[in-house]
Amino acid sequence: MNALEVKGISKAYPGVRALDRIGFACRKGSVHALVGENGAGKSTLIKILSGASAPDEGELLLDDQPYLPASPSEAVASGVSTIYQEFNLIPGLNVAENIFLGRERMTNGLLDSASMRKEAQALLARIGAPIDVRRRVGTLSVAEQQLVEIAKSLAVSARVLIMDEPSATLSDHELTLLYNVVRKLSGEGVTIIYVSHRMDEIFDLCDTCTVMKDGRSVCTRPVAELSRAALIQLMVGREVDTRFPDKRTAGCGEIVLEVDGLRLGQRVRNVSFNIRAGEIVGLAGLVGAGRTDVARAIFGLEHVTAGRISLHGQWHQPASPAQAIAAGVALVPEDRKAQGIVLGLSIRENAILPTLRSICRFGFVGRRKERERVARVCEQLAVSASSMEVPVATLSGGNQQKVVFGKWMAHSYSLLILDEPTRGVDVGAKIEFYRLIDEIARSGKAVLLISSELPELIGMADRIVSLRDGVVTGEVMALAATEESVLQMIAR
Repeated sequence: MNALEVKGISKAYPGVRALDRIGFACRKGSVHALVGENGAGKSTLIKILSGASAPDEGELLLDDQPYLPASPSEAVASGVSTIYQEFNLIPGLNVAENIFLGRERMTNGLLDSASMRKEAQALLARIGAPIDVRRRVGTLSVAEQQLVEIAKSLAVSARVLIMDEPSATLSDHELTLLYNVVRKLSGEGVTIIYVSHRMDEIFDLCDTCTVMKDGRSVCTRPVAELSRAALIQLMVGREVDTRFPDKRTAGCGEIVLEVDGLRLGQRVRNVSFNIRAGEIVGLAGLVGAGRTDVARAIFGLEHVTAGRISLHGQWHQPASPAQAIAAGVALVPEDRKAQGIVLGLSIRENAILPTLRSICRFGFVGRRKERERVARVCEQLAVSASSMEVPVATLSGGNQQKVVFGKWMAHSYSLLILDEPTRGVDVGAKIEFYRLIDEIARSGKAVLLISSELPELIGMADRIVSLRDGVVTGEVMALAATEESVLQMIAR
């Protein structure tokens, strides 16, 4: 029996046909993968399924009955719940309050907190999540917040659960927990629509796969009938070389960055490593190990409690990102939407931000230089957009990330910090980013690469430094590393 059917769904925006007669069906209790390159139309389809947007044509069936939600709340009432990459939780409220937000339990006109806590704890126990429902959500890890989102869906008796890039910020251990929850819910008859760019997850977890490209459904097949190479070719429309770039001869240049005994309160307690010109050093560790905190300190976003950061042999403790940029440091942050781009500005305005002062004269922007510089960036990175004046908010995730990279292309930096640079981008775009990072290192720049994907770290880095609880636990040359050996270093 099909839990959900999508029949000839189309959706157009001014100048763009986002969906063109999309069609597929999801069996009850299946884990159904929805895959495609950034810009394939997945996000638009999710908005329609979740009631945030209406289709121009076509129909939806839920348990063989017509389904066309006029709002997200109507979708939830119908049994369709969506967990987005950006969670819809309120940090200041506790877990139970978040799970029952908008559906609070009342007794004699008073809030029945005890009843909500009891039911919330039962929902979390159902998915094997040992989380105290009295904890504030703001104190939870990303993985724990995700489990709270799943519990929220179960609280409204979701029959179809849409998960949009659920593993984007999870470590391998946390990913195993997610797998267990998804399999448990599927076994109970909940249908999961699983949106992911990670090939391993699709083949390890999903039963069926629908491939989307350019707003159309290319095919729907059992995962068992697909190979990794075939799936990638269906997604991108061409054969893709998924190998990482050949290793460079690295580590012979001068030391660009040296971190010695770095301490940032209790989050980072003792971190030491260095990076030479032309070298890529990877930071491995679980979420919360302190990797991002180290990056933020180098970029002037965290106060250094103790220890020393040196850049080209000179003391480096910037009081702001502006000082770090002036010293030759560039950062591609973990959260591109909140920290890497200004969503309301155009591609042109975003791409020129770090170097705007260099094209200003007497307080006026040199428009010709600006257009030439941005056009070179868009061409070099193959940004897919009809115009440089298009708002960045309208771009796919992969193209937004290209703009985040692109804004540093005209900046004279010697150290590039990459914090989860390929998170939420499709396999084709990943290969482009890998080649770009390799070219940057070959040009003599030092690169600090933070990634939760161990194959990415091993494939791209020259050396890997592992962190746990704010302390360095090991270092290994990437050529001698395996996923198991890096995990062992992290677990020390």
